[in-house]
Amino acid sequence: MATIDIRSVRKSYAQTEVIKGIDCAIADGEFLVMLGPSGCGKSTLLRMVAGLEPITKGEIAIGGRVVNDLEPKDRNIAMVFQNYALYPHMSVYENMAYGLKIKGMPKAEIDAAVKEAARILELGPFLDRKPRQLSGGQRQRVAMGRAIVRKPQVFLFDEPLSNLDAKLRTQMRVEIKRLQSQLAVTSLYVTHDQVEAMTLADRIMVMNAGVAEQVGTPLEVYRRPASTFVAGFIGAPAMNFMPGRMGADGRSVGVDGGLSFTLAEGAAAAGRPVTLGVRPEHLHPANEIPDATTIALRVELVEALGADTVVHGRIEGTSGPILARLPGTARVAIGDVLPLAPAPGELHLFDAETGRRMAA
Repeated sequence: MATIDIRSVRKSYAQTEVIKGIDCAIADGEFLVMLGPSGCGKSTLLRMVAGLEPITKGEIAIGGRVVNDLEPKDRNIAMVFQNYALYPHMSVYENMAYGLKIKGMPKAEIDAAVKEAARILELGPFLDRKPRQLSGGQRQRVAMGRAIVRKPQVFLFDEPLSNLDAKLRTQMRVEIKRLQSQLAVTSLYVTHDQVEAMTLADRIMVMNAGVAEQVGTPLEVYRRPASTFVAGFIGAPAMNFMPGRMGADGRSVGVDGGLSFTLAEGAAAAGRPVTLGVRPEHLHPANEIPDATTIALRVELVEALGADTVVHGRIEGTSGPILARLPGTARVAIGDVLPLAPAPGELHLFDAETGRRMAA
């Protein structure tokens, strides 16, 4: 097994810098998910770890060895791609065995390694089939099996579930997590899907425009997002934001609509412009939270999702939309005015200029 150390890594194409100085240490056996929107640089960073993209500046070390100048084949890594990358004319067995055959491994050892991987991934009945005879989920398991047989120091996953439907993605998430826990191989996983990140990761690196906005456990980035970008990207529905200004006491925040919210602790100088955030799931009927500031939300749209009901509305005197996620049993209609209040300790405060988290 191996650690991965990403040290001040930068990547430029001509005059355009796409990775802007990322530092991160991944522990032996850790599952780190790189999460972000399309074009944020997450796949580029993964490809630099793999050796498929040269590094402009900085260092990448695997198992304590700097690999900047090593070819991919010499890094002892295995990569699982979005499009499976299977040989269509080869059987499942042959696809999984091919890399070992090229390395000159004895036939008996190849056979044992392939059959063990097939057992782990429940591919035994399919070893003689061609890829075209398999479902998308089965093909992705073959791609994973091909990585497993190599017994690498590091697994690299480049959006491996993007081509699967919702049900298969859920099944494969469970399989990947089970497999990684069983094998305890250091893993880097790229996705734009926050559900994948939250359910798979030991830690998440949230990326934005070539910068690592925050690195932390799934609950850390959910409960204490480091910026408005992270707060808006993590969570479904996304966090509500309200522009405001710090009061004279340094603890109260006045927002549009004449509302004022009191923070658990002092956070900024009086008069400073700030952004106040609250997640939709942390807005509750006001009668359940005594002494809290009440938001009168005029309902504009209701999404009944079964277990939950998502309410879209506006506060009188404001222009921005506010969402609330209520229990599925809630009876709400368009035009209703709902008295809601934020749960204690669930207000988030950000600097209006930089978007960075403040002390709330």
